Amino acid sequence: MAVTTSPLRPPSRAPELIIPRPEPGSGVIVLSDNLPALQALPAESVRLIYIDPPFNTGSRRTLTRLRTVSDPENGDRVGYQGRRYHTVRLGSLSFEDVFDDFLAFLEPRLLEARRLLTPDGSLFVHLDYREVHYCRVLLDAIFGRQSLINEIIWAYDYGARSRRRWSPKHDNILWYARDPKGYVFRYDAIDRIPYRAPGLVGPEKARRGKTPTDTWWQTIVSPGGSERTGYPTQKPIALLERIVRVHSDPDDVVLDFFAGSGTAGEAAARHGRRFLLVDSNPEAVHTMEQRLAAWHPAVINRS
Repeated sequence: MAVTTSPLRPPSRAPELIIPRPEPGSGVIVLSDNLPALQALPAESVRLIYIDPPFNTGSRRTLTRLRTVSDPENGDRVGYQGRRYHTVRLGSLSFEDVFDDFLAFLEPRLLEARRLLTPDGSLFVHLDYREVHYCRVLLDAIFGRQSLINEIIWAYDYGARSRRRWSPKHDNILWYARDPKGYVFRYDAIDRIPYRAPGLVGPEKARRGKTPTDTWWQTIVSPGGSERTGYPTQKPIALLERIVRVHSDPDDVVLDFFAGSGTAGEAAARHGRRFLLVDSNPEAVHTMEQRLAAWHPAVINRS
């Protein structure tokens, strides 16, 4: 598949959309197509961008929220020790994940992302096996091959197993720095993980733990856990907290323009960063408003 690499110029600006800079300890949520929203932002204004774009699965991504209540007489499912329960549908959240030309959709948005990064800023693009190789070639053209600092593998072990192939249980996160010789990497903020054989490294190292590699083992958001918002493709907060802590400083602006359930915004807010979240799905924006209410975000509706 050929990748178009020129002209590498952002499209014209969209001055009619005015997005204020997020207040300290808070953020901004924008209901809009993300391209005009990005075009309305000033250059070199964002330290960290994380995006989790649609994976181009070729289908509609839907998550139906359910609740079960005890119903010994008419329950439609059987639980522990034969107890019967009735299923209550709480509603569904969904979005279309089909693109005829995925790269043509992403390219102008990635060009804007580079324009918005501060000279020491970073972009993290969260993908899976379907499009990661094509996107990497496109990003190399936009940022330069030397700007790829890491391809991070997020590995998890949850869900069904295939009988026809090795079950895919990882995502790919591409980290590009605007300047490969100077970027934010707060080594002391990295969370430590236990040694598997602590007796071999001595008590001091065992107590401190070791830094993760480029393969991150982290469970998905539990379907029944308190973290769950009900939005499809929600990513775990621990994953985003690691990125936010290490690749930005307190009071920096963290941007996610495929914001979905707002995980990047919560990770930013928890650690004293400002958040700027953009999504074109009203259901996503409603989810983010509820999730981030404690930080009193400003909400802009351009739909």
